[in-house]
Amino acid sequence: MKKIVRSLAAMSASIIALNGIISAVPADKDYIKDITVSAADDNNDDWLHAVGSRLYDMNGNEVWLTGANWFGMNCTENVPHGLYARDVDDMLKSIADHGINIIRFPISTELLLSWMDGAPLPVSSVQASYNPPKDEIGEDGTVTPAGKYGNINKDFVESDGKTLKDSMQIFDIIMQKCKKYGIKALIDVHSPASHNSGHNYNLWYYEPTADDCDGMAKGHFSKKEITWDDWKDSITWLAEKYSNDDTIIAYDLKNEPHGKREYSGTTCPASMAKWDNSTDKNNWKYSAEECAKSILKVNPHTLILIEGIEQSPRIDRGYTWDDPDKFQPAAGEERWYGAWWGGNLRGVKDLPVLPESGQIVYSPHDYGPSVYAQSWFAKDFTTETLLKDYWYDTWAYINDKDIAPLLIGEWGGHMDKGPNQKWMELLRDYMINNHINHTFWCLNPNSGDTGGLLDTQFNNWDAAKYGLFEEALWQTSGGKYIGLDHKTALGENGLSLSQFYASGEKSNLDGGNSSGIKPTQPTTEPTKPTTKPTEPTTGSKVTLYGDANCSGDVKMNDAVLVMQLLANGDAYDVGGTDKNAITETGRANADCYAPGSGITNMDAVAIQKKLINTAELPIINQ
Repeated sequence: MKKIVRSLAAMSASIIALNGIISAVPADKDYIKDITVSAADDNNDDWLHAVGSRLYDMNGNEVWLTGANWFGMNCTENVPHGLYARDVDDMLKSIADHGINIIRFPISTELLLSWMDGAPLPVSSVQASYNPPKDEIGEDGTVTPAGKYGNINKDFVESDGKTLKDSMQIFDIIMQKCKKYGIKALIDVHSPASHNSGHNYNLWYYEPTADDCDGMAKGHFSKKEITWDDWKDSITWLAEKYSNDDTIIAYDLKNEPHGKREYSGTTCPASMAKWDNSTDKNNWKYSAEECAKSILKVNPHTLILIEGIEQSPRIDRGYTWDDPDKFQPAAGEERWYGAWWGGNLRGVKDLPVLPESGQIVYSPHDYGPSVYAQSWFAKDFTTETLLKDYWYDTWAYINDKDIAPLLIGEWGGHMDKGPNQKWMELLRDYMINNHINHTFWCLNPNSGDTGGLLDTQFNNWDAAKYGLFEEALWQTSGGKYIGLDHKTALGENGLSLSQFYASGEKSNLDGGNSSGIKPTQPTTEPTKPTTKPTEPTTGSKVTLYGDANCSGDVKMNDAVLVMQLLANGDAYDVGGTDKNAITETGRANADCYAPGSGITNMDAVAIQKKLINTAELPIINQ
């Protein structure tokens, strides 16, 4: 729904020319599809899971994702915007210091495919140099120290100080620097094509059956076909590449699926995102489920974000996906429910996505009247009217009914001291009071209909807008920002997750009513997970493989209990201090991967594979 202004990109190009910075031509490299992250996370203990509408770490402590968007990898530049003007370390340090614990990075399928196929697309609008790469001694003995003539984004260039690395290498560097500052990443597949207006595509793929009949996409965006399989396979590839690095803790499968039936009924049905029980490619429920299964097969610990669609038929009035809309219908005769692009999650009520996996988070987008004057703004609106007219039945019920967590993937806008600012404040307070995760749109100033948190040079923070947003960042009652990493504190004024839960302080989650620690939860820093088996269980009879908590069914709670057992045996092993400690029968049930070998992380993985229907228990060691 946002317009990305190109003027800053043009400005960046001129800056590059003036400074004599090298162009973004990658050095020749040999690539393999199976490439791994150069510096894998040696802790790998920050994965999250859902229970009801809340998110928890592997020790059962509740967490709150409060962040912002930083776009650019979805655009023709193939790199986050602003790095023509600012060093990436300086940028990320400032983001962490301002309390943002997760960044949503929009990206294109076209860029992911280029990485997967070993031919990364080039980047542009980046200022990067380190010249000279080592001290140089002149003929007169004068020493020119390394970096004297350029020291910005120096990790983006090769050892010669001038050859720019490619888009995949730069992405990996940015992810490692996020780790350095205690920031987590959320990868958002924003569009099929690497394009500044790519978000206008209705669907998550672009092939002949997905043409917009009005020509919105056909002939205007990209002639390159991006198939349904390209979309699924490329994001699965990235999830596998980062499966042993918990910097990226979530994947948003597609930004703002949309499309609607016009009044004439001539709109191609195949170009509209729908939510039903079919296996049609443009059925977002089916596509999201298949993609989620693919990702969870290679990394069962990551979160999967599912956005909504735009329109859905008034089934209660007898209308179906095949019925055209009606021009200016009388009250009570509306055929379709409308919503923001990606905002309509009504389908979750009857057709949820992988409800037993414990890794699904629904992620609607919501905007104010500065983006579009929706009908629910045509009054002196309040939280109550917004809930009644739009929010509740469209997405808020998911949280209220404890179905799954919500993460508002995009919200934000201009500070107009009027209706739009009022809407931002109402939504902000609703999210704080109802433990709803969120990522603000956006850090970038070059978003035409919202503006950003930073100024036109990506340097200074908009004090008024940040002040509004800052209240919704996860923080202690004493004003310390809370990160999502167990080891690394979030910036200079922040805490690690372990530090927060050891402190016993309250936070602003649930409007300040949440306690920093569960009464029975140990306050010590969690130990590093281990793949070393626990002692094999003897003398206990299996009642149901995978049912670690002996509830009579296999659910995500069982996988969580296995991970808790491995991370903190004193609390969760038989006779442990936690009230939810495993029993002897539970241990026998939990030993479901290669039964008899003892409990390992593979048992937790096996349970999750069972929940997404990719395996049956027990799994015999292969």
